[in-house]
Amino acid sequence: MTRGPAPKENAQRRNVHEHAQTLPAAPQKGRELPKGLGVTTPGAKRFWKTWSTAPQTAAWTETDWAELELTTKLVDGLFLGDLKLAGEIRQRVAKWGATVEDRARLRMTFEKPDEDEPAGSTDVPQELDMDEELYKLLSES
Repeated sequence: MTRGPAPKENAQRRNVHEHAQTLPAAPQKGRELPKGLGVTTPGAKRFWKTWSTAPQTAAWTETDWAELELTTKLVDGLFLGDLKLAGEIRQRVAKWGATVEDRARLRMTFEKPDEDEPAGSTDVPQELDMDEELYKLLSES
């Protein structure tokens, strides 16, 4: 025996949030890392490449790109050994929807790719294995 009234035959959800957004699932073209930033570490370069081609960038304005530049500079400092920057970086990338939880909080979803199209790989250059790089960074402290 069930509780409450029976659902209507053509029930619809009406609680769609007004700021919810659906973004394309495909990686974006991205932008080149500005040389004027002076980024030197492979980790920061990989961070730029990953975020500049992320699907979230389809909706970015110039202020968002400026924020990515500042955050990339912080990531460069992190990989140079300033571990105090990790919390600030995490807060910044959360605003872009870095994790599944962040995207749920932002009500961000991605379009489902067509079945006909093959799944593309993300061509992020791996100058140095990330685990090896982080191990080196943490063991120097």
